[in-house]
Amino acid sequence: MKLTWVRRLLPAVFALTLAAPVRGQSFGFPWWKDAQFQRDLSLSTEQSDRIEAIFQSSISILRQQKKELDEREAELSRLIATNADELVVTQQVDRVEAIRARMNKGRTLMLLHERQVLTPDQRIRLNTLHGQWEKDHRRRPRGDARRGRD
Repeated sequence: MKLTWVRRLLPAVFALTLAAPVRGQSFGFPWWKDAQFQRDLSLSTEQSDRIEAIFQSSISILRQQKKELDEREAELSRLIATNADELVVTQQVDRVEAIRARMNKGRTLMLLHERQVLTPDQRIRLNTLHGQWEKDHRRRPRGDARRGRD
């Protein structure tokens, strides 16, 4: 069965959504476990453990929602491929987007709760570290002639 452009594109968009930074907080890896980040932030073991607990409780819900999203998107692709009635397709799009919105809200709240574990000074330092990390890990746009030169 040939995949539609929607089915090929959406997993990539979702992966970027999970990895994409929400201003100043998301690094795409468990920064609270990283020894250098722990030193730079003066992160206590208790803080690291609390952030890990927040992450673990949130990620299980996000994974469940991702599974549901995949199922709903597969159904949407099937409806589009079979030239279903526009009303039926629209209703399925609404279901897909509602799940996506819940996932984005859950992820944002997870990041907020992780930040709330930090002191005001640690949050400032985290923002600085994130800015540097984002600069160091920024992807160049496609077709950038400088790509591959560092």
